[in-house]
Amino acid sequence: MTITEPLLAVAGLTVRFRLPDAEVHAVTDLHLAIRPGELLAVVGESGCGKSVLAHALLGLLPGNATVTGSALLRSGAAPAIDLLTCPPRQLARQVRGRVVGLVPQSPATSLTPVRTGRRLLVETLRAHGHTRAQAPAAADRLAAEVGLDPADLDRYPHELSGGMAQRLATALALAPDPPLLLADEPTTGLDRPLVDHTLDLLRRRCDAGAAVLLITHDLTAAQRVADTVAVMYASRIVEHAPTEALFDTPGHPYSAALLDALPQRAFRPVPGHPPMLTDLPVGCAFAARCDRATPACRVQPAFTGTGVGRVACHHPLEHAELRAEVPA
Repeated sequence: MTITEPLLAVAGLTVRFRLPDAEVHAVTDLHLAIRPGELLAVVGESGCGKSVLAHALLGLLPGNATVTGSALLRSGAAPAIDLLTCPPRQLARQVRGRVVGLVPQSPATSLTPVRTGRRLLVETLRAHGHTRAQAPAAADRLAAEVGLDPADLDRYPHELSGGMAQRLATALALAPDPPLLLADEPTTGLDRPLVDHTLDLLRRRCDAGAAVLLITHDLTAAQRVADTVAVMYASRIVEHAPTEALFDTPGHPYSAALLDALPQRAFRPVPGHPPMLTDLPVGCAFAARCDRATPACRVQPAFTGTGVGRVACHHPLEHAELRAEVPA
């Protein structure tokens, strides 16, 4: 694999959940690519479909889910694998943990309750090449790397705080040294110094050649470590751009509204509420909250280039407008 080829290339990913009286449009026609050494952050309000993206890539969705599209994973000289059509047995034995690691959003529900953190970590390390003699010391080093006191590894999951469980889950995901890491809200329950510590740890993994897909609602976190940012709204990616460009000159009105909600900016909440994923409007889902909406927004906008990124909007923000809005 050359450096120009994506490690993961997702095209047209669509996820629907069948309910007795409705259908949840969780992810719609999602396209993204991530390369070795890249940290891509997917941001957006809660409930927009970010976590479903991660679970779809690893085959962890419930039985009422329908998934279409493709997600080609390339690792080494082996043929590419489509994660969306890969047999469950192959996903479990060859992909999860080995090639793609997952830091789950709710670590307390993913940790085996009858094993201590140390046993979980040592077993994971031994399953991925460490000897019986090497694994305990490696577990201590990895715990310290994620900001967890190695002594706390001797506790059971129910004895750990939420933040400690989050750090243990991160250590378990990092233990096999996977080429691709899916980090789903990896800073949940952490105080600011540990948030920064975890983000910097993910950044170092990328700088060493791995790829990280960071799913977060924390825009400050994305700005700190991401190379590129994809903004998700009501099941769709609405903007995808290099981090600096998106924070300086967002093209989509929703991206600009998210940034304006930050305390260090206008501290102005996004007006209105996102639509229900069971009842999405025709056309642009953000139109009801957007002061730039026109009748043209009744048609779903296609992605267009903005010079440095891509935006799906009939009336994208112009850089001149943004400069006029930024205080001197």
